[in-house]
Amino acid sequence: MRDLDLTTLRLFVTVCDTGNMSRAAEQAHMVASAVSKRLAQLETTVGTSLLVRRKQGVVPTAAGETLLEHARSMLLSAGRIERDMASHAAGIQGRVNVLATASVMAESLVDEIAEFLKKAEHQNIQIDLEERISPEVVRGIREGVASIGICWDAAETGLLHTRTYRHDHLSVVVPRGHPLCDLPELRYADTLDFEQVIMPINSAVEVMLQREAGLLGKRLHHRVIVTNFEAALRVVRAGLAIALVPREVTRLYADAYGLAVLPLHERWSRRRFVLCHRGSDALTPAALKLLEFLSAAHTP
Repeated sequence: MRDLDLTTLRLFVTVCDTGNMSRAAEQAHMVASAVSKRLAQLETTVGTSLLVRRKQGVVPTAAGETLLEHARSMLLSAGRIERDMASHAAGIQGRVNVLATASVMAESLVDEIAEFLKKAEHQNIQIDLEERISPEVVRGIREGVASIGICWDAAETGLLHTRTYRHDHLSVVVPRGHPLCDLPELRYADTLDFEQVIMPINSAVEVMLQREAGLLGKRLHHRVIVTNFEAALRVVRAGLAIALVPREVTRLYADAYGLAVLPLHERWSRRRFVLCHRGSDALTPAALKLLEFLSAAHTP
């Protein structure tokens, strides 16, 4: 198979996103016939049909869906190459892409990266930090989207290299005076009698909480879904639901919001977070420096 050119792949992605050949041509500042010709050549190159024409527009075939996933990854990598080379031209000696979960972002990572960048020998290093759920962190590292990932060790890291980063403690946050405050020892089963505010349903912690509820013969009833911990604690302050969040995240908000943070007596409430990567030989010097710095900063 001949080499795939990025321009044609970009056109293919645009056609899939818009579902319309003419609209994709407008965005690419081309005529529709030129786009159609390029995509026909692409189908010849890969040896299979990639698009199906329908009344409503065009949709990818099964093979097209596969190519679409690879094309997005290739274009993302190409964009990173272009940006990284521009950074070197501007005098930056290294760029490190990091994927991390919301818990890690909210607890300690940002402060530690700031400390890393303040060191004189790191002044020409730039760090890109992106929040993702644990399974997506692992997937991003495997696919080469980033050099370093930080996620809950419950995620299936497979053959990736891992190092301990930090631990946190899932706790129950309720308004002061809530009935759960009167229990001498709080168990997860006790929380399932109340509606809860949760983070994205497919996040590793929410999957685990749903599973644990099922093992208890109960259901986790969620009233609100939010994307960050501050929003979750605002919901609790409003009296709409309770929340299971890391104790370490609540320090900035508990007193200001009038909340009670209750320890959860479950074996899984203490979580370990790991740094994951594809191996030291796959890391740039800047990424390796950051990895060593974060590894040294972890708490037992």
